[in-house]
Amino acid sequence: MARALHGLSMHIETHPIQAVSPTETPAWRDPLGLMLASTGEGVFGVDLEGLCVFINPAGARMIGLEPQQVLGQNMHVLTHHSHGDGSHYQLDDCPIYNAFRQGQPCRIDSEVFWRQDGSSFPVEYSSSPVFDQGQVRGAVVTFVDITERKRAEAALHQAKTELELRVAERTQALETALQQLRELAAWSETVREQERTRIAREVHDELGSLLVALKMDVGWLDKRLSEQEQQAAQEAQSRHNNMRGKMRDKCQNMARLIENAVVNVGRIITDLRPSILDHQGLWGALEWQAQEFVQSAEQELKWCMEVDEQRVLPEPMAMAVFRIFQEMLSNVGRHAQASMVDVDMVERQGWLHLSVEDDGCGALPQAFESPQAYGVMGMRERARHFGGVIDIDSQPGRGTRMRLSMPLPAQEVRP
Repeated sequence: MARALHGLSMHIETHPIQAVSPTETPAWRDPLGLMLASTGEGVFGVDLEGLCVFINPAGARMIGLEPQQVLGQNMHVLTHHSHGDGSHYQLDDCPIYNAFRQGQPCRIDSEVFWRQDGSSFPVEYSSSPVFDQGQVRGAVVTFVDITERKRAEAALHQAKTELELRVAERTQALETALQQLRELAAWSETVREQERTRIAREVHDELGSLLVALKMDVGWLDKRLSEQEQQAAQEAQSRHNNMRGKMRDKCQNMARLIENAVVNVGRIITDLRPSILDHQGLWGALEWQAQEFVQSAEQELKWCMEVDEQRVLPEPMAMAVFRIFQEMLSNVGRHAQASMVDVDMVERQGWLHLSVEDDGCGALPQAFESPQAYGVMGMRERARHFGGVIDIDSQPGRGTRMRLSMPLPAQEVRP
């Protein structure tokens, strides 16, 4: 096509105004005319005044005219006079004219051409200056109707928009469902803690007091049997002495069993609802839990706490921090095989940072992301409910560090 346009420039010089048509020039004698007549693209040439010097049949047909009706007319005024929205198209802004006025070729696919009946159609056109002996003589313009392409692009854009809308709706639905699930989990956890508190109080108030009273009665009975045994010894009643001795041994055994029951009830109460939270607050409860753990596990404890011990957290948040800390220590006890536990707690810029680090065997990071890592998932869900996060750093042979970071509410001072 470039060679044809070059030959076309010579054709313009020798025939300034003529229509290339098979009716005027036999196609077999004019290969250039045959090419212009057979191409489906519109092609026309303009001189330095913007007047049409030739146009092929396809181009004339697209604007609703015959080639002879177009020759000699100003092409900008004829078919490029307005923008797609109907506003006037300034001649100085026309890229077609800039091709021969400034020697600037262009390729445009965002404008329209106008038909004789006043309708418009989207076009893609290119305008190239025509040179003769180093001087610009005009421009050659090729254009094609891209209505179908624009329609396809619009349909594709609409489909994309609808798809994005559906994706957004599904995403919103999933986010809503996830939020509802988290709220349900938080509510369930709250109800569970309330139920634990109720059971712990009932066990403490009812069963605990009954066991203590029973232990006192058994002690009283043992004391009386001892006194009677002494009196019987003085009276030398060996048979009765033997019976009283057995009764006394039985009472002492019952006392030991009751004492074990009291200890177990206390442990159950602590597991259900750590009463130390009510008596000493969160910070004291955390230190107590750490000391209890290392004594049971026979491990060394490094303890560092830099927080305002007068700060009182809301009960649900304090319980969440305490349960997360319990789970961190539980992981150390079950999996780490450690000899030392380093607990670091610091308050910085309105955030609580609580970390538990051990010198145990460690594990691959994937182990903490496993679907079966229910303890880790529980910690993260508890932390997420209050805007916190759980970070875990672990490698085989290098131990594990678990860190809770949670934003603190506005400070409340204990009365």
